[in-house]
Amino acid sequence: MGLRYSQTIPAVLLLLIAIIGILLLVIPTQEIQKTPEHEFGIVLDAGSSHTSMYVYKWPADKQNGTGIVTQHDECHVKGGGISSYEGVPGGAAKSLEECLQQAMRNITKSKHHQTPLYLGATAGMRLLEMANPAESMRILKEVGTKLQSYPFSFKGANILSGQEEGAYGWVTVNYLLENFAKYGFISRWLNPGKPTIGALDLGGASTQITFETSEKMENPENAMALKLFGRTYNLYTQSFLCYGQDQFLRKLLAQLIKAQGVSDQLSHPCYPRQYKTFIFLGKDVFNSSCTVRDKPPKFDPQKNISVVGTGDYQVCQDTIKKMFSFDNCKYSRCSFDGVFQPRVSGSFMAFSAYYFTYSYIKTLTNISITSPRQMKEGIQRVCNMSITKMSEKTKQPEKYMKNVCAVSNFIQILLMEGYGFNDTSLPSVSFQKKAGGASVGWALGYMLSLSSLLPTESVSLMKALPPGPWAGILFLFIVLLLMAVVFLVITFRQTRTKNGGMV
Repeated sequence: MGLRYSQTIPAVLLLLIAIIGILLLVIPTQEIQKTPEHEFGIVLDAGSSHTSMYVYKWPADKQNGTGIVTQHDECHVKGGGISSYEGVPGGAAKSLEECLQQAMRNITKSKHHQTPLYLGATAGMRLLEMANPAESMRILKEVGTKLQSYPFSFKGANILSGQEEGAYGWVTVNYLLENFAKYGFISRWLNPGKPTIGALDLGGASTQITFETSEKMENPENAMALKLFGRTYNLYTQSFLCYGQDQFLRKLLAQLIKAQGVSDQLSHPCYPRQYKTFIFLGKDVFNSSCTVRDKPPKFDPQKNISVVGTGDYQVCQDTIKKMFSFDNCKYSRCSFDGVFQPRVSGSFMAFSAYYFTYSYIKTLTNISITSPRQMKEGIQRVCNMSITKMSEKTKQPEKYMKNVCAVSNFIQILLMEGYGFNDTSLPSVSFQKKAGGASVGWALGYMLSLSSLLPTESVSLMKALPPGPWAGILFLFIVLLLMAVVFLVITFRQTRTKNGGMV
């Protein structure tokens, strides 16, 4: 009996060693003694109507990963966008102070000096740069000096091109949805095999459409190639300046004034019936590069006129449709205003003003936009509502509700007749404010790209050992396991044979 145990104990120990070794190699370890430190990044989204600050964080030991950057904090600057401080020295810089102080409080103090800080200005500043380059430069320099005075690692204040804005928004959407790569349960970065989705952004002064396509790019200006995780994504991207929500509303007023003439009262088919407000011809309508061509030859910018709503869905839609040109396309296919666009394909996420308009329609009518018919029905109901009923249902001030009919019609024409969505493709559009807990927009994609958090190398196994030695050690433990099992089987059979002989 003692001899049998002395023969099996070494084999059992060998078996245990092999099993433990294999488990140590294949089961991911998890550090639970200490919460890992985080790195932080700040992006100021200097839009045309307002500035938003986003603070992002990611584990300090995984800077080249994906699916790990999360939104840590958010702050909306009071007042208008930085472009609204034209002719107001110091105003743009001062407006950012409150949000920057919030970032100081909410980011670990020891991380301040290594936290990158970016400011990206969009269509509002693009318009100002066109109209007054010197003033645009002054504002950028002013806010840059302000940002440098904080203990963060200031990386620059720049004006994004429309194509960049669209592409960064596309990166944000697909990054948050883990369409590029996903961290798997076996501690490995995996290609999820999911298709990317397109990005639809509607800001204050411009709107962008970006999506992956295999079609021939007839206009090189619309082509952008991004290499992420060893794969190249061929994108179509287009930005339409002056087709953002705020500038569209100015253009609509300008068109109505052009059609009806300058008088003391203006009929507005998109305002709720009997709703009345007052506007100044200068600051509310014609003090914009987007309304220059409709400006009356002689008018008083200080003239105050009343605007009365008529709540007419069809007239509203027909008026807005005239703001788009669907003629004079020199390519095989265009969206509008002679701009090339391949056929939309795949799923899309619509965010920013798209989302807020969608949520207003749903709240007011209880209709979800999943088809062109539902979209039309929902907008018709909205346009027939009184301003009082709209404010009661949404709990929002009248100043926001007055434009819901107009913006809804604008989005309907933009999506259906401009971009070419139809009964088949419109259901693939998802209206969202956030994805993966982060606000959707171009800011995250901008930071990821500029801070090299999106690597170009291929997805690989993340282990402490290189693949070769790791595989070799794993093979050795498997051999030990097999040897132990074989030895135990032989010992067991020999023992049975001896016992049988004794009976």
